[in-house]
Amino acid sequence: MTTTTTGGRADAAATPLVRVDVWSDVICPWCYIGKRRLHTALEQFPHADRVQVRWRSFQLDPTHGEPLPVPEMLARRTGGSPAQVRAMTQRVSELAAAEGLTYALDRAVSVNTFDAHRLNQFASANGLGGPLHERLMRAHLAEAAVLDDPQTLVRLAVEVGLDRAAAEQVVHGDGYAAEVAADARAARRLGATGVPFFVLNDRWGISGAQPVETFASALRTAYRAAV
Repeated sequence: MTTTTTGGRADAAATPLVRVDVWSDVICPWCYIGKRRLHTALEQFPHADRVQVRWRSFQLDPTHGEPLPVPEMLARRTGGSPAQVRAMTQRVSELAAAEGLTYALDRAVSVNTFDAHRLNQFASANGLGGPLHERLMRAHLAEAAVLDDPQTLVRLAVEVGLDRAAAEQVVHGDGYAAEVAADARAARRLGATGVPFFVLNDRWGISGAQPVETFASALRTAYRAAV
């Protein structure tokens, strides 16, 4: 579980009135778009200092085996032709660009994200879950980094300020697996079958990378109910 405020830092001075739990996979292009749209809504929200965002682990495909180039993975999953796959990736890349994101889906490699999520749980326990979550998504979606490679995971962890030796121990061990599994169970209890999935104060749910105004409206509703 990753906890951040609007700027990516935990703010101990202000007691949160709105908690936003977000189930997300770090290789999910729609999750990064949804994250940016939530961030935009928070930038516009006058009570953003009373909002706590917690990024929760979710694997789009827990059974994912060998790494596959994203275009090949999409072709296998959808049965689409190369032209159809290119159209799919082009569309999501254009939507990402509208949010200030640059995707490299033609070069990205789809992998099993279990170890990346374990590492992010470790980062969260050390106050750096938000920054690492962001770094992992950018690494995969914009830089085509391979997120099941141990050296890559450790490098990204060190970049956001985590201790190298501790990160290596997590990556090469099995720590924080229980936390990843707990987040997956919580998502199933809530009926989430895909991501991104947002829940405000355990009461209001938003499925998918909805428009900024949808997030803004939900924030206003949750805040009014909490004060």
